[in-house]
Amino acid sequence: MEVNLMSAYYCAREVIPYLKQRGEGKIIAIGSGLGHRGIPERSAYASSKAGLWMLTRVLAQELWPYHIAVNELIPGPVQTSIDGKLTNDKNAVSQIASEWNKTPGDVVPMAMFLATQPVMGPTGQSFSLMRRDL
Repeated sequence: MEVNLMSAYYCAREVIPYLKQRGEGKIIAIGSGLGHRGIPERSAYASSKAGLWMLTRVLAQELWPYHIAVNELIPGPVQTSIDGKLTNDKNAVSQIASEWNKTPGDVVPMAMFLATQPVMGPTGQSFSLMRRDL
């Protein structure tokens, strides 16, 4: 809960006054397909990401009058040095059926897309790079 939900809440709480003062801004939460549909034995993770998805939706409603967009980006599995379970082979099949392991560079275009949308562009939406919805 602290890493997946509360850290996003604390970051948003700190940046919102600056974005309001600026008169516009973007907040992009890094979500998970498991926050939309949990799977057995991942209840804590799925619950924390579901909370993040709801935080995204509520903040989007609250911040719309200030021209601040809040969206969720669901990258799917991404190779990092933190998760020893993921292979270093970019084309390898992940532990999620029909999904591939992405590199951070594979996620950047979607993040840039969200960051560069018009001020009154999409908000309260979930954008997924996964091949299927979990």
